[in-house]
Amino acid sequence: MNLQDLRSVKGSKHAAKRLGQGIGSGTGKTSGKGHKGHKSRTGGGVRPGFEGGQMPLARRVPKRGFNNARFAVEYQVVNLDRLDKVESGEISLETLYGAGIVKSRALPVKILADGDVTRPLTFKVGAISEKAKRKIEAAGGKVEVI
Repeated sequence: MNLQDLRSVKGSKHAAKRLGQGIGSGTGKTSGKGHKGHKSRTGGGVRPGFEGGQMPLARRVPKRGFNNARFAVEYQVVNLDRLDKVESGEISLETLYGAGIVKSRALPVKILADGDVTRPLTFKVGAISEKAKRKIEAAGGKVEVI
């Protein structure tokens, strides 16, 4: 398939509504806007977020208090079953990045326990789950959280 072979989905394209084209068109005279009122005027209509005079949601929700988002640590998650690609016996951020398992050198890595460890490996990572740590140590490996 090439770009010139792409076609729009049937029914997705239709002609624009031609407003003000006489009373027989169905959208003549007032052009579908009715008579008078705020929404019939040029530039009329309410701003985004306006709720008809009701106290807007942005003003109803509380804005005080603590939010941990600024301090939360974001990890790159790697499961044990993905570590078969890594050739070396030491698993670190650099070896995972070199193998293409993680995308960034800036974020720390967390190892999770989905999968099994088949050989003794040494881990030097930012975080590790307890279950993953047990599996690694059972296979004769070591874990070091840096």
